[in-house]
Amino acid sequence: MECTVSWTGASGTRSGMGFVAETGSGHIVNMDGAPDERTPANGGQNLAARPMELLLAGMGGCTAYDVVLILKRGRHDVRGCTVQIQAERAEVEPKVFTTINLHFTVTGKDLPEAAVERAIALSHEKYCSASIMLGKTAQITTSFAVVQS
Repeated sequence: MECTVSWTGASGTRSGMGFVAETGSGHIVNMDGAPDERTPANGGQNLAARPMELLLAGMGGCTAYDVVLILKRGRHDVRGCTVQIQAERAEVEPKVFTTINLHFTVTGKDLPEAAVERAIALSHEKYCSASIMLGKTAQITTSFAVVQS
């Protein structure tokens, strides 16, 4: 797996702290920093997601993928999966994530809560590389709701 991240600030873009990432699979992701009121030249313009937000988004995608796949392999009629993520960061550098809560809303027909709970646990404990890695610095909690459709 590979990725190339390039600073766009030198190319005359509006943000002095913009970056573009090109993934090994050929996709482009824009990133920008938060505005810095004390030193505007060192801050971004809030034109794209921040890198740490993308880290959470990647974790959410990784675990949602697992949950849907586990439920589908269990022959459950899963029709939707949303993960809402809330995180806290350390107040001093390095500002790692210290707590992360993932709330899953899983929709399906005759979807057993026990199957959803098991799928989330398997993702959290065994399959989701992103959450297992972030769990080295953050306390990760999960909760869920099942919506029958």
